Amino acid sequence: MIRVALMLPKLGRYGGAEQFGYRLAQYLATHPSQDFQVTYICAQQDGLPPDNVQVIKVGRPLPGKLGKTLWFALAAEVARRKGRFDVCLGLGNTLIQDMLRLSGGPTKIFWEYSIRAYAPGVKQRMKQLGRFLSPGKQLARFIEIIQAKNTPVLVANSHFVRDLTVRAFPWLDGDAIPVIYNEPDLSRFTPALPEQKVAMRQHFGLPGQGDLILTAGTNFRLKGIYVLVQALALLPQNFHLAIAGGRGNRELLRIARELGLEKRVHFLGRVERMPDLYHAADIFVLNTFYDACANAVLEALASGLPVISTVCNGSSIFLHEHAVVSDPSNAAVLAKRIQKLRYGPSTARTDFSPPRGLAPYADVIRKLA
Repeated sequence: MIRVALMLPKLGRYGGAEQFGYRLAQYLATHPSQDFQVTYICAQQDGLPPDNVQVIKVGRPLPGKLGKTLWFALAAEVARRKGRFDVCLGLGNTLIQDMLRLSGGPTKIFWEYSIRAYAPGVKQRMKQLGRFLSPGKQLARFIEIIQAKNTPVLVANSHFVRDLTVRAFPWLDGDAIPVIYNEPDLSRFTPALPEQKVAMRQHFGLPGQGDLILTAGTNFRLKGIYVLVQALALLPQNFHLAIAGGRGNRELLRIARELGLEKRVHFLGRVERMPDLYHAADIFVLNTFYDACANAVLEALASGLPVISTVCNGSSIFLHEHAVVSDPSNAAVLAKRIQKLRYGPSTARTDFSPPRGLAPYADVIRKLA
């Protein structure tokens, strides 16, 4: 029996890293070989854990990003040492682990990409200054250096992240970092039947007629949704946009009104039943300024939708070139691409089959034990 600890600040099923951690814990704990005894070390728990998974909750007694980051790094390390686990897998800001999943990319590189989501000039400078002066963000960068220098096995969730990590930490050997892509739960994400589309539009209060663009994200600026709304203004009146997720609704709603789009933009907030929402849509667009490997793109492809994303997203490697835009800030190009691909050829590549899913992680854990 291999005693495995997964370490991530939040145990839950909402959010890319959280969803991965939950699914991996579930997979290992219920593996037919019964090789694994799984413990989840977290600061916060949202909902019940997977069956057969023990939870060690260290809490969040310190306020602010600095306090939360520092507390979890130290408290998780204490729990790791006390537990005497065979293999520890880091999924967040942890100090010591046998294996670290590089799921977000280096903070420094993320800042370089994401700053382009803000208007040049004062907004960019203020954002940069805020990041530089944030003790919590600087602590996270320091922890990343410790992780890169001291973790025996690094695993990237995309070639994009692997290459950016080597760029940030040049002493690393990219060939020694395995890449294991995410894989959506294919029992949940499946193509829709025609009658399902009608029913799901009614369920979510979306227009029954017209072409429905779907996007998702919690940080609307980073996900390029401001630009996507501008692109919608350039599309015919039959196009609508549904936005799943939640931050910045008031400002985006104002912009939509100024563009005369208030009846064509639909804010759905947090959506628990994403498979149903994919069934309501005609095309999925993730116009992101940065994503390590967006799960939403993979889920939308599994749901049978044409998908458009950007070169700044690790999961865009699963798309044909004609479905990948080079500049997330260009609304005109995005609008043309949407109109072309809504009824155009498939956007999914069939010639790319990298290691993906959860089984490869189990193999790496066995080798480390």
